[in-house]
Amino acid sequence: MIGFTSKKASKLPFIEAFLGSEIAFTGTQSIPKNVKLIAGWGMKRSGKAAERLADKYGTDCLRLEDGFLRSYGSGEQYPSLSLIADKIGIYYDATRASDLENILNSDDDLLQGIEADTDRARQLLVEQKLSKYNMAPEPKSSAFPDTDVPRVLIVDQTKGDLSIKLGSACEETFQIMLKAARAENPGAVLYVKTHPEVSSGEKKGHLSFVKEDVRTVLIQEEMCPISLLTHMDRVYVVTSQMGFEALLVGKPVSCFGMPWYAGWGVTDDRQVNSRRTRTRSVQELFAAAYFHYTRFLDPVTRQRGSIFDVLRFLHLQKEMAARQRNGRTFCVGFSYWKAHNVLPFLSFDGTRVSFVPRAGKLRKSDLKPSDRLVCWGADTPSELLKLSQKTGAAIWHMEDGFIRSVGLGSDLIPPNSLILDPVGMFFDPKQPSRLEDILNKSEFIEKEIDRAVKLRKFILDNALCKYNLDRLETTNWNSAGRKVILVPGQVEDDASIRLGCGSVKTNLGLLEAVRSANPKAFIVYKPHPDVFFGKRPGNIDPAQLSSVADYIEVKQGIISCVESCDSVHTMTSLTGFDALLRGKQVTVYGQPFYAGWGLTDDHYDNPRRRRALTLDELVAGTLISYPLYWDRELRGFTSCEAILHNLRDLRDHLIRRDELKNLKRGYLRRQFRKLGLIYRSAIQSNKY
Repeated sequence: MIGFTSKKASKLPFIEAFLGSEIAFTGTQSIPKNVKLIAGWGMKRSGKAAERLADKYGTDCLRLEDGFLRSYGSGEQYPSLSLIADKIGIYYDATRASDLENILNSDDDLLQGIEADTDRARQLLVEQKLSKYNMAPEPKSSAFPDTDVPRVLIVDQTKGDLSIKLGSACEETFQIMLKAARAENPGAVLYVKTHPEVSSGEKKGHLSFVKEDVRTVLIQEEMCPISLLTHMDRVYVVTSQMGFEALLVGKPVSCFGMPWYAGWGVTDDRQVNSRRTRTRSVQELFAAAYFHYTRFLDPVTRQRGSIFDVLRFLHLQKEMAARQRNGRTFCVGFSYWKAHNVLPFLSFDGTRVSFVPRAGKLRKSDLKPSDRLVCWGADTPSELLKLSQKTGAAIWHMEDGFIRSVGLGSDLIPPNSLILDPVGMFFDPKQPSRLEDILNKSEFIEKEIDRAVKLRKFILDNALCKYNLDRLETTNWNSAGRKVILVPGQVEDDASIRLGCGSVKTNLGLLEAVRSANPKAFIVYKPHPDVFFGKRPGNIDPAQLSSVADYIEVKQGIISCVESCDSVHTMTSLTGFDALLRGKQVTVYGQPFYAGWGLTDDHYDNPRRRRALTLDELVAGTLISYPLYWDRELRGFTSCEAILHNLRDLRDHLIRRDELKNLKRGYLRRQFRKLGLIYRSAIQSNKY
């Protein structure tokens, strides 16, 4: 058990995964007997309290800090993806030793066994322009015009930053650094970079007073640190981490304080630290700080991971953010709660996205070809189509993804995946869709196929599907050795039936067709829950139903039914795709997205689908390439693998607490929860 002197720190997301132990908030006065380690935050009040308690009770102390690759954005809404846990000091405190300093002072070969990994990680970090925080955009092309005049960067920091005082510096150090930079680079242009929190007005800086002239530029806007550094010829810092990032991109760095990377022979140091006795290369510094000293979270499993797990996640966030900055997004006809749920998929910060009740509200929006007009489902309102044709703004269609949530969308459970399709919609076979293009044209590489194989195995091993409302159980059908055909009922006014079916477009019509083609089979009919409870159309008269079905399944979950049958016959239900994943024979009487690729017995031909796919190619296109996945706890875009892990863990947690049934039962409970969600989303409607 690790005790925490900070209640806030003890509740940090994934803190137990980082530390590999159970944790408890103990306060600052005493520690229980079962606590063998006491932790606080850095050299702040909780960290000093942890030191006092450790001395008093003769136990070890951990000083915690965010790692050097923390998150996409800053603040509590973006949980940290890396953590430092130091038993001796903390890296930014040069007044005493730390675990990092001792690693660098040791005789160890810091690259032994990981040299290739450090090379790859450093290359990825620089190429993908990743830093501690990663929301800052690329600098504008006009910010650094081509010139032969040298550029020198001077990095400011916020007043009160502990790394300044503990890094053997003070406010005056910044004045000294500025004067030295001017004196040592008489022909250069000096770029003074203020801290983002100073630019936003949250804190004060040391060099905000600097006046611009022909040789001095004050950079106040946010700017990607790595990109900024690549435009410089020399960098001056007090204790800023940007100094080390400058070393990573090969720039000479002058240090006027004593940051963790100074004193090892790779920086121009204006101070001396007598404890730092070794000479280390930049690569060794990188290995020590990012491999030996920092702990990383795997965003997929939410357990301890590697630097590469975090690099992949942060790179994905930057890619998606760059897409979001291209043009504006206008969502038409979305309810408050739906707007609230889909907004994260469209914008990290809620900007450049507007929600309007109808297309007519956009007439004065000065729409441009770079803008997007988003509507739900496959149908495009005629007025929206006219606006698109007139302005060139593209129409995009949105729908829930195939691996969505634990709970139904009709109960306002937020989605973990969405489809955003600029071509059409996957359930409308009358027109192309981006999914159809992917499946028709993609040359799936071995890495993608391997992912698909593992994805399918994980789905089968954990009985996962779109809504994950049921545990896997054994059915009690008495088929007497006959072939068992599962017929999943559907909501008969569903768009996939309206758009994708021919003569068979009702549940009764489907059952009659199945019975006619399979007179000796044991047919199990599973009504759609919304139809069974009378919420949506599609019910069948009991007398007619008994003449075509041998068993009506209303208790077992759909995956339990699929596992127990020999084949599935459906119009367009996603259950057909679930059955394919599980190796079942599937017959379709409509044109669902998974039909026409040589994997199903099709009653209709779609001439656009002209390619035979393997099951794993279908999985790669459908679950990996097509949807968007959003991790609501990490507040970032993620992978199908991560969502599968998260949904599995949530469902199993609810099962252990006997709470999964609450998502299906209790009309009044569900209505009150819906009202709460609608109220919270309406409160935030000013953002839309």
